[in-house]
Amino acid sequence: MQRILVIGCSGGGKSTLARKLGEKLALPVVHLDVLFWKPGWVESSYDEFRSKVAAAVAEDRWIVDGNFSRTFDIRLPRADTIVWVDQPRRTCLWRAFRRTLTLFGKTRADLAPGCPEKFDPAFYRFIWNFKRTHDAMIEEALACDAAHAKKFRLRSDREIADFLASV
Repeated sequence: MQRILVIGCSGGGKSTLARKLGEKLALPVVHLDVLFWKPGWVESSYDEFRSKVAAAVAEDRWIVDGNFSRTFDIRLPRADTIVWVDQPRRTCLWRAFRRTLTLFGKTRADLAPGCPEKFDPAFYRFIWNFKRTHDAMIEEALACDAAHAKKFRLRSDREIADFLASV
């Protein structure tokens, strides 16, 4: 495991898992939110973001945390391992909401500078609808562009802990 993608719904534990894997395997961790967002929650342009992602995965060793399916075509062929954190949507929604309450106005390490935690109803709707809008697309992308990679689909905190212990 030298080039690992950690994907899944927001609030499921992707960033925490990526950090722990990075520590355990001594791999650099790239958070896609850091590459995508500019201060004040301004989005990068499509081309600028894709360029940043391409540069990140051109390296020999990494863990990339985040979905951004519009860059799957860049990331999936380079990954040797894909970890899909597939927690129940209520878990993801609760954790995202709790994170907002506890970190409101603060910027997390897995977000770009100048992007403080905020209350965002559209973000919570995105989480609630994630499985319906993204699961089939993720499954198809993994089947088409990542047949070569080891795949793990972790559906609970217990499975995440067991996976970390096995690495």
